Amino acid sequence: MRAPAYRVLADDLRSQITSGQLRPGDRLPTEPQLCRDCGVSRSTVREALRLLASQHLIVTTRGVAGGSFVAHPSLEQLSETLATGVGLLHVNAVVDAMQLMEVRSIFEVAAAGYAARRRRPEDLDALRGTLFDPLTADLETMCTKHPAFHTALVAACGNPVLELVTTPLFRVGNIREVLSGFSTEFWVQIDADHRAIFQAVTVGDAAAAESAAGRHLEYIRVALQARQDEPGPDPIAPPGQADPIAPPGQADPIAPPGEADLVSDAVA
Repeated sequence: MRAPAYRVLADDLRSQITSGQLRPGDRLPTEPQLCRDCGVSRSTVREALRLLASQHLIVTTRGVAGGSFVAHPSLEQLSETLATGVGLLHVNAVVDAMQLMEVRSIFEVAAAGYAARRRRPEDLDALRGTLFDPLTADLETMCTKHPAFHTALVAACGNPVLELVTTPLFRVGNIREVLSGFSTEFWVQIDADHRAIFQAVTVGDAAAAESAAGRHLEYIRVALQARQDEPGPDPIAPPGQADPIAPPGQADPIAPPGEADLVSDAVA
């Protein structure tokens, strides 16, 4: 089936933008020029421009000096577009949580190592600001700071492409809905994992950071799988069952004074 005329025009302009033939800030031909050059109606041109604008490829301004201009690339806008696409795939069951966790493991374990090698003081400040006390923090705080930790970890790599492809994975679904219902033991382990990763990044130990990130993501994967397979109030840690990731008695390497014993007791 032949594509609509507006889509053919949009594809041609998009190709010129992504190839660099049209650079950020360049003015596109006027609507009458596009109509004449491409042999299409004005409504077709406007529909093509609307499509490109919705994809954040161009911006249109009014007035004497107005027109359509190639947009300057924005990491945040591109990430938002990708997040929308991934979210649609997830909500329509094209991909499931386990597949998303596989992709996260591929990128985030390596990201932890890069963060340990490249982190700056401001990156450590950002990571530190996402830590929480699982014994006193409310669910809203933990559901907010949990993905914020992973976002800050990837940002510490200093690689915009890695940030672009991983950040949307943290926005899939309703985080509060996904994480609500897990026990205190679950959140204690999440906190301990975050602190172990943070400690390794702080001292610049890439191997330890990657190892801690791998254990952390596997713990989350097992937790989500348990909830999916065996619905219940607490699929993570039934009474008396030790945490398979963090052995009983393992102290939090950077827990606030007096907190390590509480963490160990809760995990055990």
